[in-house]
Amino acid sequence: MTTANLRHLINGHEVDGTAAAEDRSPADPADLVALVPAASRDHLVMAADAARAALPRWARLSGPSRGEILYRAAELVGARAEAIATDLTREMGKPISEALGETRRAASILRYWAGQTYEPVGEVFDSISARTRISTLRQPLGVVCAITPWNFPIAIPTWKIAPALAYGNTVVFKPASASPRTADHLVRALLDAGLPDGVLNLVYAFGEQVTTEWIRVPRVDAVSFTGSETVGRMLQIEATRVHLRVQLELGGKNAVVVADDADVELAADLIVRGAMSSAGQKCTATSRVVASRRIETPLTEALSRRISTLKIGDPLDTDTNVGPVVDDAARIRITSMVDAAIAAGGRTVGTAQVPSRGSYVPPTIIAGVTDPASRIAQEEVFGPVVAMLSADTLEEAIRIHNQVAYGLSGSIITQSLATAQIFIQAAQVGVVHVNGETAGAEPHVPFGGMKGSSSFSREQGRAAADFYTQTKTVYVDGLPEAGLFDLG
Repeated sequence: MTTANLRHLINGHEVDGTAAAEDRSPADPADLVALVPAASRDHLVMAADAARAALPRWARLSGPSRGEILYRAAELVGARAEAIATDLTREMGKPISEALGETRRAASILRYWAGQTYEPVGEVFDSISARTRISTLRQPLGVVCAITPWNFPIAIPTWKIAPALAYGNTVVFKPASASPRTADHLVRALLDAGLPDGVLNLVYAFGEQVTTEWIRVPRVDAVSFTGSETVGRMLQIEATRVHLRVQLELGGKNAVVVADDADVELAADLIVRGAMSSAGQKCTATSRVVASRRIETPLTEALSRRISTLKIGDPLDTDTNVGPVVDDAARIRITSMVDAAIAAGGRTVGTAQVPSRGSYVPPTIIAGVTDPASRIAQEEVFGPVVAMLSADTLEEAIRIHNQVAYGLSGSIITQSLATAQIFIQAAQVGVVHVNGETAGAEPHVPFGGMKGSSSFSREQGRAAADFYTQTKTVYVDGLPEAGLFDLG
């Protein structure tokens, strides 16, 4: 495996940083994926200046012309999918089959936004006056900062960057420090597709305080952030102080409610897939199960069987189901939460062997969690761990489901349409699944959470226009009351 010597990409040029950090594989610490430059404030200003200078020309370009570049980028990402996915897997541990799926999803997102550039950019309204016509016009915000996490290192940057570019904005992009190589692949695909210099700028930076500096740069108009609640709220406060538009997608403590009429085998499949894919490192991952007490025992047995068959190991092996977590600090944090839950009376369901080398956490179902307010039932674990609770009634199950600070995704497994409709209405989440896993989001529909999971805005689909554009209302007066408009 080769080691990439990365550079910031500013105004279409490679720029050296002030120092180099090591990007190593969580599966094999001997695998040095990349050397990554650190950014100074001067780099941030340079990137913002480049984006600001490129904005007028890019915004004036027709939407379909911008879309052509996005479409070419989609084709390049698709053609390079295997190389991108391999580096993605190396640097953050996602199994190669999932990494390929994510990379191809990024290509699909680019194609979707290429098509959206042909859609209307406003509406026409009748006025109370026959001599007046009213219309609206969506225009770009300006320079957008995209700050993205490591767990979906190509899909999430793409669903921020693609709509921003499609609507005529320019972008300064800060990826997570754990996934810089994947970010480099994405930006180079867009540049190779013909994106003009300065329209998209890639700058690497490390640490929470460095992140907040991005929104203090006076040439930035908006920031879109996906990551931890702690950093997100800090960004929100700073953005409000300097009057920037801000969009946050934060954590989740997602639950599957298993009704007493559920197909137990289906429920077990969905829970394990939703909880253990990507080693549970998804904001939409299944982190809790609230099961009807009538089916708790058979469900526990079914979960135990499935956990024991999972293959944990080398994420570059196509047979691997669960790879490592992102680093050893995450492994220690997750393990400590599991130990505390067991000490409080929980018990593990099923077993799975993990390699002795690398940042691996055994896939774990913790049954017997009796306190919905306990740490394991309330805090985001961000690992392959599920807390299992039970309820006597649907009403109690929904109450437990909603009894968390987050509100991103939720699911119910049932054969009753009436039960499903009750859950759809009552679940305090932004994304609801019926007979599906909690994870998963398609690019053409709104995505976002309630409560502590977001800033109440939505990403993806046409909802993205609400963040990436500003609306201008236009009154045209003095039209003739008859004449051209007289149909006889």
